[in-house]
Amino acid sequence: MTQSSVACVILAAGKGSRMKSDLPKVLHPLAGRPMIGHVLDTVATLVPERTVVVVGPGMEDVSAAVAPVPTVVQTRQLGTADAVRAAAPVLAGFAGDVLVLYGDTPLIRPETLARMLAARREAADPAVVVLGMTPADPGAYGRLIVSPAGILERIVEYLDANDRERAVTLCNAGLMAFDGRRLFELLDHVDNANKKQEYYLTDGVGIARRLGYACSVAEAPVDEVLGVNDRAELAEAERLIQQRLRRTAMDNGTTLTDPHSVFFSIDTRLGRDTTIGPNVVFGPGVTVGDRVEIRAFCHLEQVRVADGAVIGPFARLRPGTDIGPGAHVGNFVEIKNAQVAAGAKVNHLTYIGDAVIGARANIGAGTITCNYDGFAKHRTEIGAGAFIGSNASLVAPVRIGDGAIVGAGSVVTFDVEADALSVARGRQQNRPGWAARFRAGPKG
Repeated sequence: MTQSSVACVILAAGKGSRMKSDLPKVLHPLAGRPMIGHVLDTVATLVPERTVVVVGPGMEDVSAAVAPVPTVVQTRQLGTADAVRAAAPVLAGFAGDVLVLYGDTPLIRPETLARMLAARREAADPAVVVLGMTPADPGAYGRLIVSPAGILERIVEYLDANDRERAVTLCNAGLMAFDGRRLFELLDHVDNANKKQEYYLTDGVGIARRLGYACSVAEAPVDEVLGVNDRAELAEAERLIQQRLRRTAMDNGTTLTDPHSVFFSIDTRLGRDTTIGPNVVFGPGVTVGDRVEIRAFCHLEQVRVADGAVIGPFARLRPGTDIGPGAHVGNFVEIKNAQVAAGAKVNHLTYIGDAVIGARANIGAGTITCNYDGFAKHRTEIGAGAFIGSNASLVAPVRIGDGAIVGAGSVVTFDVEADALSVARGRQQNRPGWAARFRAGPKG
């Protein structure tokens, strides 16, 4: 076979009632991305000529989530073959290989899809290739019935299988590859003469054999073809994808001191010789440079951390944060929409929001940038080499000049020029003997 064009049909019309959720099943997140987003990312590695997602009525939010990939609507839930028929307008005139995947099977790897396509293009020219698996407990999976010659003869749904067929351990993993020239010929022969009265795509195998076409099997690890139908299976899928992401991070030169307690998003990017402590969580959109140390119990989301920075423990870096080279962000510090320049230190019990912290500035414990006035957010600028004393409140909009010092406990409401000292607090008064008289209490 020399045909190399590929089309992908992703079935996502299921209601997902077992999720007990107002959110469509395929939009539930996995490693910070909707399940169907993982499937789309995987098929994109094949550079398909056409991709289409089949949705159900009223699933406009799924259509919006997968855009610009086109969607078609399966008007009635009449089974998987009916769902693929709904994609006919997008596949019109297509003569390449058609992969049929599921939006709730997010762990499939590009290498597995490539194996399916390679099997489709073998000399026997199979009309259908089915992805199989051998689970420890075959349970209620459909069985793949293979002849002694290795030809896939049919797929039998568990409810329709006899005892001999149920004893087969090679099971249907759900994904299929078709010769696009013969796909709709096969679908035209599919009927609903089964216990659920649905049009099974899997019947295409038996039909192809009756028409004299070859069919074959490609296999995949069980963990890769996990379908997510409820919250427990979603949690299992999260566990599996986190295992992958942790291993990838370590393979690429990151140290995880307690891998099983670190959670990544699918787009987390980590540099070499970076160390991640226990119980660190990466939300979407985090990029970390080389030789960074992120200590225990930190949470980062939509953040960039440059080379050599030290973060935590117990730091929270929120969206829009940019930590410069060699900067230090310490325990119980929260930073949002702020730039912390090279070598700056924000080490203790501090909130920095909508701010710019200059190079080598030092922010004392308990400092707050008061960025919100009840109506709008305002920015604070702290110059290079500035020193902000403990428990200072910087009421934005305000600018602290380069090299300036703000005394501890100050409430700063207007700009401080470079190299100036700003002290904005009540004058201290000492009253000798007052404490002793107070403890003695009133007389008489």
